[in-house]
Amino acid sequence: MRPRNNPFLQLKGFFSFLLHLLLQSVLPNRYKRSKMGVGNTLSPNCSIIGTNDGFIDREVFLNVYDLTPLNSYSIWLGFGVFHTGIEVYGMEYGFGAHDYSISGVFEVEPKSCPGFSYRCSISLGHLSMSASEFREFIEAMASDYHGDTYHLISKNCNHFSDDISQRITGKRIPGWVNRLAKIEDYGSDSASTSSSHEASENDEVDHRVLLSPATEIVLIREVPR
Repeated sequence: MRPRNNPFLQLKGFFSFLLHLLLQSVLPNRYKRSKMGVGNTLSPNCSIIGTNDGFIDREVFLNVYDLTPLNSYSIWLGFGVFHTGIEVYGMEYGFGAHDYSISGVFEVEPKSCPGFSYRCSISLGHLSMSASEFREFIEAMASDYHGDTYHLISKNCNHFSDDISQRITGKRIPGWVNRLAKIEDYGSDSASTSSSHEASENDEVDHRVLLSPATEIVLIREVPR
């Protein structure tokens, strides 16, 4: 039985409700192709950074997208609902959900992931792999990210981007990108029953947002380790 007047549960419930509300706003346009230049106003936490050090072809970028127009308001509170992808060697790689036990890792043209509004790009550094070595790496990583293992709170596109970034640059992505999922995950430790119910509702909203039938998305071929 849930304790009454528990401030933590009340706060956690507020963030759960806000997350659900933000995701609900995504549904009407979840399969609509995003347009360049729409919703790309930079937040105080997001800036476009480039380098001119001779290694531009090996520079790694985190491309950030808005899942909802409400991000323009919530970002000033330090959070929002974002999709991210890792741009390397002229292509962008992301992770999305589907119903099958095969790769959920896909590639698209940079800054043009279908269904989302591009916000900005953040330089994460440089990688030491050649283009062919990176291709082998991302195909091997695809075996760890099957579409049916996608989870809004514990294994989403931002977790994928963070994992890839750490492996190829040694750096993590900015914390604000996935802050809302972290808040929800922290709350589940103190209210597992109610959180499980809320997470299942959110999964129902978010499930298969990315991997709809779209010619712009190409799944990465999975190579067993």
